[in-house]
Amino acid sequence: MRRGLKFVPVVAVLAVVAELAVFVGVGRLVGFGAAVLLVFAASLLGLVLLRREGMRAWRGFRAAAQAGQPPGPQVTDGLVGLLGALLLAVPGLVSGVVGALLLVPPVRRLTRAGVRRATERRVSSMVAGDLFGPRVVRVRRSAAQPAQPTSSDQSPAGPVEPTVVDGGRAIEGEIVEPGR
Repeated sequence: MRRGLKFVPVVAVLAVVAELAVFVGVGRLVGFGAAVLLVFAASLLGLVLLRREGMRAWRGFRAAAQAGQPPGPQVTDGLVGLLGALLLAVPGLVSGVVGALLLVPPVRRLTRAGVRRATERRVSSMVAGDLFGPRVVRVRRSAAQPAQPTSSDQSPAGPVEPTVVDGGRAIEGEIVEPGR
């Protein structure tokens, strides 16, 4: 069993317990009928948004594919929107609040960036490049590391400094992982 999957049953039970506790708390605060109506309205809104977000994700994917652009940003945005709408459609107040938060643009943008990072970690560089386009790599300057001399570049003056090409500016390229 994968490392993260062993916690799914525990998380599911905790989610159900949290949903029930929040429902009882809201029911005591505003009344049972109002709490049921609130859950029903949130689920109905989630179903409407589920259809809208699904169509939006599909149109974004098709537009990116027709334009010859990497579809990754549209796919991740669509997945986050679909997840938000699905959580809103699931009967429950906690899942409804989390789903509504995923539909708010700043939260959606943060979640989309997290999904992209998680995807890039799990797939090869080539697949990530096909999905999201060229990677942006941050490089920081630090003190030069002393080169480990090999038998061919031994010099009597000590370690040889690496050659900096193109003035140290960023260059566009592709990360190739050997063996993948």
